Amino acid sequence: MPSSILTFAKAALAATCLSAASVHATTQAATAIEIDGLFSALLTSGCEFNRNGSWYNAKQASQHLQGKYDYLLKKKLVPTSEAFIDHAASQSSMSSKPYRVRCPGQPEIDSKQWFTEQLEQIRARK
Repeated sequence: MPSSILTFAKAALAATCLSAASVHATTQAATAIEIDGLFSALLTSGCEFNRNGSWYNAKQASQHLQGKYDYLLKKKLVPTSEAFIDHAASQSSMSSKPYRVRCPGQPEIDSKQWFTEQLEQIRARK
């Protein structure tokens, strides 16, 4: 193979790798922003969260979910906001019982539904 073609092929491969890395970094940043938005929505919601039969205020729930999120980040298990909802914010890792949410003036719902609705609102504001 002529050296100019080989040089071009190497440059094209390098550009593709850099482009893929850039897309990955952009996706990670967008996911982090959305998850930060979910935590903000939680903290300002005035809602209570039920975890394994006990109710917690939004601050306590946020602290608990932050710990789960940090663990999942270390394991690289949060590639999307939906993965955060599914793996951290929907159910107990210990009992597999779904988390529940009750907000003033609204019926109690599964936290997966609540977080999914919050995520939809975050995305609609973009």
